[in-house]
Amino acid sequence: MKKTRAHLHIRGSVQGVSFRYYTLQEAQSVQVIGWVRNLWDGRVEALIEGEQTAVDHMVEWCRKGPPMADVEDVAIIWEEPTGEFSNFRVRVTASGVE
Repeated sequence: MKKTRAHLHIRGSVQGVSFRYYTLQEAQSVQVIGWVRNLWDGRVEALIEGEQTAVDHMVEWCRKGPPMADVEDVAIIWEEPTGEFSNFRVRVTASGVE
C-alpha cells in the first residue's frame, strides 16, 4: 500500500473546541503517525503520515473536525513520507511567525 504525508493548516473556529485531542483519537483509530498543534494565529496545524487511504480519511475528517468546531478552510501540502515518527501526538502550541 502506498504511503503519503499531508501537512495541514486548518482555519476557522478550531481552537478551544478540543480539536487537537479529537484529532489524536481519530489518528490513532486509523493508525497514522505525526502530530497536531495549535498555532499562534488561531489555526491548527497537523502533519499526518501513513497509508494513502488512512491519510485521505484524516484530511476529510479535518475538513469537519469535532462537534464544536467550525472549519472554514483546510490548506494541504502533500509531501513524501519520511518515516520520522513512531506515533501520533499533540504538540505544544507554536509561538511566533512561521
